[in-house]
Amino acid sequence: MKEKTLFVCGECGYETPRWMGRCPGCGSWNTLVEEERVLSRPAAATGTRAVPLANVRAEAQTRISTGISELDRVLGGGLVPGMVVLLGGDPGIGKSTLLLEAADRLSAFAPVLYVSGEESNSQIKLRADRLSVKGENLFLYTETSAESAIERAKECKASTLIVDSIQTMESEAAESAAGSVSQVRAATALFTRFAKETGTVVWIVGHVTKDGAIAGPRVLEHIVDTVLYFEGERHEGLRLLRAVKNRFGSTNELGVFEMCETGMREVKDPGGLFVSGRHVAGTAITCVLEGSRPLLCEIQSLLVPTAFGSPRRTAIGLDYNRLNVLLAVLERKARLKVSDKDVYCDIAGNLRVLDRGADLATAMCIASSVLEKPLPTETVLIGEVGLTGELRAASQIDTRIKEAARLGYTRALIPARSKVSQSDCELIRVSDVSEAIRALFME
Repeated sequence: MKEKTLFVCGECGYETPRWMGRCPGCGSWNTLVEEERVLSRPAAATGTRAVPLANVRAEAQTRISTGISELDRVLGGGLVPGMVVLLGGDPGIGKSTLLLEAADRLSAFAPVLYVSGEESNSQIKLRADRLSVKGENLFLYTETSAESAIERAKECKASTLIVDSIQTMESEAAESAAGSVSQVRAATALFTRFAKETGTVVWIVGHVTKDGAIAGPRVLEHIVDTVLYFEGERHEGLRLLRAVKNRFGSTNELGVFEMCETGMREVKDPGGLFVSGRHVAGTAITCVLEGSRPLLCEIQSLLVPTAFGSPRRTAIGLDYNRLNVLLAVLERKARLKVSDKDVYCDIAGNLRVLDRGADLATAMCIASSVLEKPLPTETVLIGEVGLTGELRAASQIDTRIKEAARLGYTRALIPARSKVSQSDCELIRVSDVSEAIRALFME
């Protein structure tokens, strides 16, 4: 056994053998904390033999429904026994509310233990009354010791263990203060081992740093099975749930919730939730895919003459680098003068869009602002824009057009090479951005 001294950043988990005032990993000041690490010799090899892949039997995983369909969608169909889920989000976003409602539904079939290191039992009871949570088989335990929480879970024979939050938990395996990277890592490893040995589903609530990432992401995300992020403005009702990592399902699905007085309400049909309905210059409607779910969203742009030598570009909900590429294509291939203007682009409803199928709508939205002409009514724009100005077909375009038609849109502007089997919309096929501008604004 040999001890080694390391300095670990409390914000991002960066490790260095010497102390520095500023963390090289995240740039935070005075966040490196000294930690003693015990280096042990590699364990002797056991008698386990390597097995050919062809001889391994695949066992179907039994899914456990949380009783909340939007949560099940993001999880990949439900929970798997022994699964460890990390749920992160800003303070007050609704993490504890969502988990308490899920615990109430899960407790109808098996015992659930809710361990809180931040609130007392009476505080949780007040929230439960507001949410109309009965919880006959739901047990509360206020504790900050990870070992004690696991012992209570064994006593209750809990099928689900909820830890709120991991930053308040302390493990005897680490000597540092609660919330430090070493404590977070030790406690998470302890809960993960318990989940795998007993088949108990473990939910872990994690705080986020000022950059919006779960504290110690490189430490926690590799340990757990699934990482979920709860997004949204805490002063607005809309909440979006995304999977960043999922060993038992896809990471492309999106869950939509609305915070109400009685708790989290599922939005099973978001439909036109991200469309304001205003028909003015500088707005365009597109249909993006979030996993298997098509969503109509509105892209807004504002262009103003720049007051400085270097124009400003701001992208909210869009990829900043992608916006710069589209501006260059419009300047070079469509002859639209945007290099002397500040450009601001936003997605209505705080939605974050990375789908390349929204390129055409973003470009035409900016063109609408430059020309000061609104796009034709009831028109949806779907397609990817290349560097030469050509338009490429978006994936699953049939699904997108069908969703647009369901919500009352009668025309769809799409790339000329798109293969559409059947459509309830009038299709306008264009081959490049210049042709798209002529079709929309030169009629």
